[in-house]
Amino acid sequence: MIARIAAVQYLLRQIDDWQGLEKQVRFVMQAAGDYKPNFVLLPEIFTTQLLSFMDTRDIHSAVREMHEYTPRYLDLMRELARKWKVFLIGGTHPTLRDGKLYNTAYLFTPDGAVYEQDKIHRTRWEREKWDTDHGDKLNLFQTPYGKIAILICYDIEFPELARMVSEAEADILFVPSCTDDRQGFLRVRYCCHARAIENQVYVAMTSTVGSLPVEGLGVHYGQASILSPSDFPFARDGIAAEGTPNMEQIVVADVNLEALLKNRISGTTIPLYDKRKDIYNRPVEIVTVK
Repeated sequence: MIARIAAVQYLLRQIDDWQGLEKQVRFVMQAAGDYKPNFVLLPEIFTTQLLSFMDTRDIHSAVREMHEYTPRYLDLMRELARKWKVFLIGGTHPTLRDGKLYNTAYLFTPDGAVYEQDKIHRTRWEREKWDTDHGDKLNLFQTPYGKIAILICYDIEFPELARMVSEAEADILFVPSCTDDRQGFLRVRYCCHARAIENQVYVAMTSTVGSLPVEGLGVHYGQASILSPSDFPFARDGIAAEGTPNMEQIVVADVNLEALLKNRISGTTIPLYDKRKDIYNRPVEIVTVK
């Protein structure tokens, strides 16, 4: 089975109202939809573009006020997933539940269903400036185009999460991210590629680009990519497609799920199945060297 993925490098630019965000989202979905993808991926917290016209002198309060736009965001994304007949990973959006703020990714289906995945590991900024809460549940979504999981930015830097969903037979990991500098971006990018190799899965990531006149969101460094295991059936460098850094664009690639399955069994190496679980269950032995 072939699945087509479109990853959007979303340009954060100042807007004056909700209609500014909606117009831009409709534009990028039109551009992505023309490629007839099965999956469309938007970046982490791209909806913080709304903060460009909000009072952000108190960023802790401002990011919570974004929750007022959650119903409009959900309605818009649900409509666009239906219109373009795609599984839309609608980036992430700050979401209040029971008085707690979560960085939540939403999966929208062509039939109008909506599923959630909270970010599990918070960065220092999220803890100290936004005062977010962490998610406690890791989901694997069965779709007609394979099993997918969503690991939000920092979550991909924890290999245990990717291994958990891969052992549950994930085919594609989607990684919406938001990074302000090249070092931060490369942490995410390198970890995405490592997870693809370690677990013999495809990994699609994308980032915000551009800038906003908002504390913590002044600059962004980003690049979308669709990554594969490193073996003969795949692209030479394990990169099915990648964008130009810091440009507004859409990256598209087809991924072969049957090749993935065969590679897990008969690849040059098969790290998904070669893991020595008996060793991993033992404590590390500390040896004193004199």
